[in-house]
Amino acid sequence: MKRLISRYLLATTVIGNMTLFFLARKFGWNLELAVLLGALGSFAAAWGLERVLPHERRWLGKGADIAVDLTSAVVVVAIVDPLLKFAGPVLAVAVWRMFGGGSALADWLAAQAFVPQLLAVVMLSELGRYWAHRWHHTLGWLWKLHALHHSSERLYALNNFRFHPLNYLNNFLLGVFPLMLLGVPADVMLGYLALSQPVLMLQHANLDLRSGWLNYVFSTNEVHRWHHSSTPSEANRNYGYTLVLWDHVFGTFHYLPCDNAPRRIGLFAENSDYPASGSYLTQLTQAFKPGCCRLYG
Repeated sequence: MKRLISRYLLATTVIGNMTLFFLARKFGWNLELAVLLGALGSFAAAWGLERVLPHERRWLGKGADIAVDLTSAVVVVAIVDPLLKFAGPVLAVAVWRMFGGGSALADWLAAQAFVPQLLAVVMLSELGRYWAHRWHHTLGWLWKLHALHHSSERLYALNNFRFHPLNYLNNFLLGVFPLMLLGVPADVMLGYLALSQPVLMLQHANLDLRSGWLNYVFSTNEVHRWHHSSTPSEANRNYGYTLVLWDHVFGTFHYLPCDNAPRRIGLFAENSDYPASGSYLTQLTQAFKPGCCRLYG
């Protein structure tokens, strides 16, 4: 049974979520509820199975970092994300009115059927998120924000919500807001969420998955754990959000079928002064202190 879970959990959650979404769309059910149920189900599977099929047993248990992750999850899910979803469309409409609206790309997208629109939106959003993530590793002032996400010295399901609000805002501005400017329909945006949520809910999970060829398509936990290595040459890889498409294109993909794990998870040696064991508020404000979070090298 464990072998089946290890091999097929990712595929099952992705297919299950997309099936639920398309059924909801076909029969006129609430699409937002379908996406939410899929995300909650994927997270529950990740959280529960970590005790049954862990990648690292030493990462189990209630570490000191769980308070940081829980606080961050509340801030991101209950405050930051709803604010952005409200303000984004309002700002997009304002920009449209200011500049007259319309573009060749927006017109082309509007003329496509649902599936081609969805595929185009996936590629565009993933491209924006790829560069947002990569710049958070290469620009010092952005790394100050992103250090919070990398400060945990273990990986488990709740790490997925460990973000500085300004880091989350930057990801939104490059990965979501351009789609709003293009006038992408709500059901297409929700279709992208239905695809991305199961991958994201498993991405940081402490699970011994063996997803095989899917590791070359999705940003799985097997691929993403290299990104959390404390060694810069390993961590500056695999920037993909849901897919690793743009990592292949830009030469930043890294995956080893055997011995596929970095020796240590966490911040780089250059960030030894960062309060990685501090509270959420301590780490949140650390980004604004002079001398914080030097880039590697």
